[in-house]
Amino acid sequence: MSRTTTPVPRRPRMLQALLNLRREEVGPVLIAALFFFFVLTALMLLRPARDALGMERGIESIRWLFIGTAVFTLAVNPLFGWLVSRLRRLQFIGTTYGFFVLSLVGFWALLMFAPDSVGQRSGQVFFVWYSVFNLFATMVFWALLADRFTSDQGKRFFALISVGGTLGAIFGPWLTSQLARPLGTPNLLLVACGFLLLALAMAWLLVRAAPDRAPSDTSVETTGFASEGERIGGSAWSGLRAVFRSPYLTGIAGYILLMTVVATLVYFTRLQMVAQVTDDTDARTAIFGNIDMWTQVAVLVLQLTLTGNIIKRFGLGVALAILPAATALGFIGLAVYGSFVVLILLEATNRAVQRGITRPAREALFTVVSREEKYKAKAFIDTFIYRAGDVVGAQTEGAFGRLGLAMGALIGAVLPLALIWVALAIWLGRAQARRVEQLTAPAAPAASDGAQFGPGPPVARARTRAAR
Repeated sequence: MSRTTTPVPRRPRMLQALLNLRREEVGPVLIAALFFFFVLTALMLLRPARDALGMERGIESIRWLFIGTAVFTLAVNPLFGWLVSRLRRLQFIGTTYGFFVLSLVGFWALLMFAPDSVGQRSGQVFFVWYSVFNLFATMVFWALLADRFTSDQGKRFFALISVGGTLGAIFGPWLTSQLARPLGTPNLLLVACGFLLLALAMAWLLVRAAPDRAPSDTSVETTGFASEGERIGGSAWSGLRAVFRSPYLTGIAGYILLMTVVATLVYFTRLQMVAQVTDDTDARTAIFGNIDMWTQVAVLVLQLTLTGNIIKRFGLGVALAILPAATALGFIGLAVYGSFVVLILLEATNRAVQRGITRPAREALFTVVSREEKYKAKAFIDTFIYRAGDVVGAQTEGAFGRLGLAMGALIGAVLPLALIWVALAIWLGRAQARRVEQLTAPAAPAASDGAQFGPGPPVARARTRAAR
């Protein structure tokens, strides 16, 4: 008796086991990871210089620079909203990155042809510009990912895609150390321009690698979206209004506000201690660069080992709650020991958890909002709300310093915030899960294999509004 044996495909099983990927997802995920790699390489080429230049006029000036950055991001948001409303997706993404490329060329020309005009004032301008550039460059990347992938896919491989950004964040400082002497600092700006152009090419490929989700009725707010040729529409201020209308988006904004307030308290505490160690700009740049490098190594370890498993096993709520819990424990340790080494460990842990676990989790929150909210509301949250948290944290730390309060007062402020932060994280995780259930329930029989990139047929208006 003969027996016919059907060969079992090994590759999809291996991808499923090791990377939690299906075969048709490998290409889009690889392109997205390269996209993030190029963006973070460009950013990290410039970050140490941003921090060192910002300290030229003292730490107090940085607090005012944070206010200037927040005001500038608020002013830029309606302009970005107008671009999203009027241009096609790749057009407004290209316009955003193109503006930053031209800005870098302008700074390069200033350094090359008018070096005598470069001083403290221009350093402050660069600090504000970089802070805005940093937020918008990464916001556009994550908005496109939330637009291209479903909630299930976001939970499964946003952490994997983040590995590309982490490698870029490690490669950027290394490339700076290798090219700064032979090329000179001004020409590093042009190198950053090249990486931004490569990132734009990856955005173009990503739009074409992953097929659009099923077109939906424009009167229905769903996670689906129409073809590349259609514009999103709406007003320039609709993103801001959406944040205050939707409790879900307000919750995301509150989470990010608390995160940035606490992170800024850590940041300024670090600046104070670094200022006490040395007043040399080059030495400070080296210290900041070393902190960035080792933090990124820790982020990479988390992304490759824990993040995907945490989200898959415990859900977004627990993944989001890890950061406030770890931050609270770190501040308690800082209050007990009060050394520079403990501070570095606190900041490294804070940033590693934030980028390695929290960032993929909170970006997955945006996979269940409308397309207009993915770009406009997300832009307002990830830029202005983020920088508003910087301002609150900077001014709070400054007020403590002027009042002569010790580290214990800082702990007294952070611990209650951390408790609220944890509660909000758990609520967001549950709210996202409810939205997924309501948005995907009608398509459950057709989408049981989970292979396609879209969430299925559009959902009724009443069901979607209930998800809010």
